[in-house]
Amino acid sequence: MMDIECSSELNEQPQMLPPPPGTFIDREELIQHVGEFAVSQGYVVTIKQSKRDKVVVLGCDRGGVYRNRRKPIDESAECIRRRRTGSRLTNCPFEVVGKKDDGLWVLTVKNGTHNHEPLKDIAEHPSARRFSEKEVLLIKEMTEAGLKPRQILKRLRQSNPDLLSTPKHVYNVKAKLRQGNMSVRNYKSLKPQKSAVRNNYLSVMEPSWRQHNPPRVPNLIGGRFVDSQSFASIDVINPATQEVVSQVPLTTNEEFRAAVFAAKRAFPSWRNTPSTIRQRIMFKFQELIRRDIDKLAMNITNEHGKALKDAYDDVLCGLEVVEHACGLANLQIGEFVSNISNGVDSYSIREPLGVCAGICPFDFPAMIPLWMFSTAVTCGNTFILKPSEKDPGAAVMLAELAAEAGLPNGVLNIVHGSNEIISTICDDDDIKAVSFVGPSTAGSYVYSRASAKGKRVQCNIGAKNHAVVMPDASMDTTLNALVTAGFGGAGQKRMSLSTVVFVGGLTPWEDKLVERAQALRVQPGTEPDTDIGPVISKQAKELICRLIQSSVGSGAKLVVDGRNILVPGYEHGNFIGPTILSNVKVSMECYKEETCGPVLLCMEADNIEEAIDIVNRYGNGASIFTTSGVTARKFQTEIEVGQVGINIPISAPFPFSCFTSLKPLFAGDFNFDGKAGIQFYTQIKTVSQQWKDVAAGTSSDV
Repeated sequence: MMDIECSSELNEQPQMLPPPPGTFIDREELIQHVGEFAVSQGYVVTIKQSKRDKVVVLGCDRGGVYRNRRKPIDESAECIRRRRTGSRLTNCPFEVVGKKDDGLWVLTVKNGTHNHEPLKDIAEHPSARRFSEKEVLLIKEMTEAGLKPRQILKRLRQSNPDLLSTPKHVYNVKAKLRQGNMSVRNYKSLKPQKSAVRNNYLSVMEPSWRQHNPPRVPNLIGGRFVDSQSFASIDVINPATQEVVSQVPLTTNEEFRAAVFAAKRAFPSWRNTPSTIRQRIMFKFQELIRRDIDKLAMNITNEHGKALKDAYDDVLCGLEVVEHACGLANLQIGEFVSNISNGVDSYSIREPLGVCAGICPFDFPAMIPLWMFSTAVTCGNTFILKPSEKDPGAAVMLAELAAEAGLPNGVLNIVHGSNEIISTICDDDDIKAVSFVGPSTAGSYVYSRASAKGKRVQCNIGAKNHAVVMPDASMDTTLNALVTAGFGGAGQKRMSLSTVVFVGGLTPWEDKLVERAQALRVQPGTEPDTDIGPVISKQAKELICRLIQSSVGSGAKLVVDGRNILVPGYEHGNFIGPTILSNVKVSMECYKEETCGPVLLCMEADNIEEAIDIVNRYGNGASIFTTSGVTARKFQTEIEVGQVGINIPISAPFPFSCFTSLKPLFAGDFNFDGKAGIQFYTQIKTVSQQWKDVAAGTSSDV
């Protein structure tokens, strides 16, 4: 019986992910890649064989399961010796090979399986207890000064609080020092080739992605931030100074598959995690976001360019969703119907979908990622997040905070890239649902490609939002709303009021609108009292200027021109001042295209019916400014958009109605409005059950 148990134990192969294959510039980079990835999976690698300029064979530095545990009948010395030999840990079969080919090192996986469980804490591995070369020299000096092992260890921990070594380890080093073994090569544990996670890896080694200058934005795969092996990258530019803030790698296909595998592997345990525990993680997450809101806002300003006060609002709007997620357990309650037939009860439950993905735009670097993954993971899904390649820093910072809050490894993963990675997300069979926010063209592409694969899809697209101004509207209230919603965030918000329809004519409003627009301060977002920061890129600025010029050529009147504004000290920044165009027609290019800049388009209508007709043909969201309740009721009844504002801009806090201002494309009737976020990220399972009283010999047939 014992032999059978031991045999079955040996045959169990825990699914620990092997590192994704790829090409590397040099041998050390290959070893580092394997080592970092191994740590994320709970194992440590070591060099098994090496011809330094040709090949390196890496294996697992941890043994497998015990075998031959049955005690022999004869307790002779020979049998005891055999028993000890036969009970040693079996070698782990894991093996990867790196070969130099045509100047590059190519990594292949020879055997990706393990015969042992992963380490829950990598600090449990003996390599985490080893001393660095510098610490060995300090031990020598303190030994010569007469210090005891415990005293030496206490002083070492002053500079390295995470040191896991014990006085016994210090004593062993002292013994070797007394023998005169000062050469590092005599200390096998100190050889840098011996293990890719040497010298208390987690506390001593700086992540490779932080060592670049400028830093490379890391992928998050299986709970580990790892530097992509891709040679291609995109520069993240500070739009106010044109300085390179960081570089975004174009995630390789192997790394993407590894992220999906990690999410798929984490899903079974995460979906079975009690909802109260998932909620507690969200409570901690929102606490950490509040703690680091200054860092998040500054990062957004440096990468996106928006004013600091707008960056704070970006984080706070996303924080509302996290707070909303803290109470999702009550919204996931199913329904129960008793005795729908003789002895048959029926009930419905909501279950998570599995691996979900989110593709984010640049305009809200913190809010939109939080809209997506906080709801998805709280419902029990795992998530693949693709931030905008223009400002990914906030998403990475939020992922770090989520990990600190206790989100398990693999539940949230981050990959980077542009069009190619979007197509890969749409095509991957393991991804069950895709959320997208962005331009109309890209959204239509994502919807058609992902839905063709049978995925659940929501694409929130378009940024043509209208305001209808009636002649009886309050002058000050209306002007404040138009200027704030039209020019805030440099007009780079999909919730902006890009078009205003003045019923009865623009003339009574024009002078005061121009006066307020010209009073806005255009300067870097880091400066105090900034109203309008730079637009995201030079390409965006060129597009906005082209659309303005095209409109003037088509007959529009340039009331305020912000194209030639100069900000002292930031002459190379992507600044555009507030711009107002009047006499705009629906046939003009500036109206048909998404301007995404501080440009307010002014149109005129003779009556409310004509204004409603314009909005219904071209609008995604709309507001009306009036003092007439009758007019407001007519507007809200006849307007055909998802979100309506009355005497306020169309934006509203998320848990109630934020996303519906955007034009949705759905595979199913789903949205992010209130309960609809849960409806999108869960599926209903209906169960009908009947219990028969076998003991009593009675039953009821349906």
